[in-house]
Amino acid sequence: MYRTLIDCHTLALHIHDPQWVVLDCRFALSDPEAGLRAYEAGHIDRARYAHLNDDLSSPVTPHSGRHPLPDPHRLAAKLGAWGIDNSKQVIAYDDSFGAMAARLWWLLRWLGHDAVALLDGGLPRWMREGRPVVKDIPVVTPATFTPQVRDNLWVDANTVAKAVKQDDWLVMDARAEERFNGEVEMLDPVAGHVPGAINLPFEDNLHVSGRFSSAQELRELYEGLMESTPPDHVIQMCGSGVTACHNILAMEHAGLTGAKLYAGSWSEWIRDPSRPVARDD
Repeated sequence: MYRTLIDCHTLALHIHDPQWVVLDCRFALSDPEAGLRAYEAGHIDRARYAHLNDDLSSPVTPHSGRHPLPDPHRLAAKLGAWGIDNSKQVIAYDDSFGAMAARLWWLLRWLGHDAVALLDGGLPRWMREGRPVVKDIPVVTPATFTPQVRDNLWVDANTVAKAVKQDDWLVMDARAEERFNGEVEMLDPVAGHVPGAINLPFEDNLHVSGRFSSAQELRELYEGLMESTPPDHVIQMCGSGVTACHNILAMEHAGLTGAKLYAGSWSEWIRDPSRPVARDD
């Protein structure tokens, strides 16, 4: 069972294994249909396409963030339609260093499915290694996925508001430094961060090659920030609960298990004007 990362060579060995299912999670926030167009132009053989907005999120509400968690039973039905049952090994990839595919990784774990891994380096690495892509849309045999929801893996805004005031909890924000500091904000109407949170951009999990740092390097990175905070008292957030999953995956790969996701993240936090906002002016 692969639970965090998998390399291209190992995936290639299993590409026709009926017990393995590959999901293409390419998505661009600036152009929500760009990922599907890219999938149709060429993808890893037998991969199905998972759309961040339509498949991996619920509709936005006046009080939610930009990517609310999907209804678990609706997501389970979608997984079944992709041929995923509770016995399958699932591999997710994208073309953005895992920023989008990590969301699917986290969602499957939320539904009780541990046999899910991210393709390290994603489609760019796959293609740099000279591996083929196809345009054929796979014929899928539907399956039944039975969710076993683990709601202890995520927290709400009230929990975050309490956690930042407690010494034994740590809130970590995966957005880029300039967004966290409030210098720029391209996606949300308010710039800044939750007072008391610290910043660890998800890109810091990566080598310049686009692959994840080693488990030991990641452990040293996170332990240096966590100090005495236990891993299961770390809350990861970002703009909308997507790239924060990248940090959780990095922690899990490093053996630092149990971090929580603030699912609504910054785009939900700022919906309530009574919630405080910090900026590093």
